[in-house]
Amino acid sequence: MIAIAENVQHRLTIQTVEIAPNTTAIRSLDWDRDRFDIEFGLQNGTTYNSYLIRGDQTILIDTSHQKFRKLYLDTLKSLVNPKTIDYIIVSHTEPDHSGLVEDVLQLAPRATVLASKIALQFLEGLVHDPFSKRIVKSGDRINIGKGHEIEFVSAPNLHWPDTIFTYDRKTQTLFTCDAFGMHFCDDRAFDEDLEAIEADFRFYYDCLMGPNARSLVNAMKRMSELGKINMIANGHGPILYHHLDVLTECYQTWSQRQAKTETTVGLFYVSEYGYSDQLGMAIAEGIQKTGVGVEAIDLSTAELQDIQELAGRAKGVVIGMPPSSAVAAQAGISSLLSVVKNKQMVGLFECYGGDDEPIDTLRRKFIDLGVKEAFPAIRIKETPTSLTFHLCQEAGIDLGQLVMRERNIKQIKSLDVNMEKALGRITTGLYIVTTQKGHVKGAMLASWVAQASLQPLGFTIAVAKDRAIDSLMQVGDRFVLNVLEEGNYQELKKQFLKRLLPGADRFAGVKTQTAENGSPILADALAYMECEVQKSMECSDHWLLYCTVQEGRVAKADALTAVRHRKVGNYY
Repeated sequence: MIAIAENVQHRLTIQTVEIAPNTTAIRSLDWDRDRFDIEFGLQNGTTYNSYLIRGDQTILIDTSHQKFRKLYLDTLKSLVNPKTIDYIIVSHTEPDHSGLVEDVLQLAPRATVLASKIALQFLEGLVHDPFSKRIVKSGDRINIGKGHEIEFVSAPNLHWPDTIFTYDRKTQTLFTCDAFGMHFCDDRAFDEDLEAIEADFRFYYDCLMGPNARSLVNAMKRMSELGKINMIANGHGPILYHHLDVLTECYQTWSQRQAKTETTVGLFYVSEYGYSDQLGMAIAEGIQKTGVGVEAIDLSTAELQDIQELAGRAKGVVIGMPPSSAVAAQAGISSLLSVVKNKQMVGLFECYGGDDEPIDTLRRKFIDLGVKEAFPAIRIKETPTSLTFHLCQEAGIDLGQLVMRERNIKQIKSLDVNMEKALGRITTGLYIVTTQKGHVKGAMLASWVAQASLQPLGFTIAVAKDRAIDSLMQVGDRFVLNVLEEGNYQELKKQFLKRLLPGADRFAGVKTQTAENGSPILADALAYMECEVQKSMECSDHWLLYCTVQEGRVAKADALTAVRHRKVGNYY
């Protein structure tokens, strides 16, 4: 085990470990990361794991996060001459694993990138120079010599639609990227201490893998067909070896249990057409925020029975309009229409591919079948921007909330009456959070706000996971907390509480000013504070954000803050 380099300020280190014959793990240790993407808070940092396999030819499996550029590339060059790398396997295109693919390709111009069809399309937009590439799918193999026969396993939706696993038959090692991982940063490269990691292992599963339990069941079935697996070399956290049987059995049990009760939405699209992949991913991210799983199927390549099976059991379907000339995709949609039921939800979006099938024709067919429209059809008339993708995420949230509504009502009714009434007696103020990141604005009515520190001045605010504004309230983001005035808040409350269509302007008709941090200030608020998110903590269905205050002002010195009284504590 060798520590190659260190950046003390950010506590970023690189560790290399020989994990099997001719197989080296390059572990990028991110000791202080306290939040992963916008999805959940971290207690123990994380790692980004990359692997080298050297036979007669050399394979690099995944890279690292861009923040590790110098550390990672220097380490890679110390292990191998990059010009001798023959293959770069991209398990999936999430930036924390593919962030340095372009840099590595510049050092290894003769390398061929091996990835799923969707992943290669996405990489073509990231890598500015042409590169050698090959699509791989389940059952495909390459032999790199010295006994290393590499086999690929398709594992879509774990947790991105383009995921593949890689199996080395010589060492019986399965490289799974996000699956079977955990956000746990430690010098120990393997799962030596089960007690230390089991909580993070389960938490990671619940947050990232659980929403796609059925896809996990399918992937584990394909894994069982490979033969003996001696080690799972994952993309985050310790490599599974010492307690491999225990931890894979956990995945099997959790996934089978979850799959029986899982609420799923089917995403049907045509890869390599227009912006179908990217728009579909944005909608899927919104759906998953609500705790609903998403399973994706390519209409142009999937078997008709697979399309019907997913469409028949899903609570909702989302369709990216295929090109008019795509015969296979049209047949897929016809088979889908034959099994949908009137209790399901549907959402349609154009792909901006130049030859989109007319959206209104298909929309009318669903309406005639009694299928409910979860969000207005998303019609793309220009190259998608950040606003477009935010609109798609909002649409996904709307769909997810609709399909979860019945279950949520049952959960509310199941609480003890006296307990919920007692909890409801906790009073809070009334506030509106406003923010802007780039061209995307966000706002929400908030009441769970409390001062938390004096030096520096700070407070906490609870944000539900299924709020679209969550993506604008990450650690480091800035916003304004507007305080509502007692006896003079009904219009603002009504404006920011009402449900709007995805992409609608939440600030239409509202008088605002622009804060120093770029966020809107409500002109009719009693007071405002310019704030920054410092820390985030996971609290079941909410994030608890600790925020500091940089600026503030009161409009009416003698006025009082509006107070929120509830009769019960199990809903807003």
